[in-house]
Amino acid sequence: MEDNWNGIKEALNSTCREVLGLKKHHHKEWISIETPDRIKERKNEKTAINNSQTQTENVQVQAEYI
Repeated sequence: MEDNWNGIKEALNSTCREVLGLKKHHHKEWISIETPDRIKERKNEKTAINNSQTQTENVQVQAEYI
């Protein structure tokens, strides 16, 4: 009985390997160690743009943002 299950399991595994193939792509992690710091920095810059009082300040802060 156990041999029968092992045979079925092996047949399923080999069929899946044939159909799906091996994993070909290795994806990098999308968040690095520096990412949260960059996000916080961009958020602070956007806040500075939104809080600028005059048009001149707004243009100046936007120039720094870019």
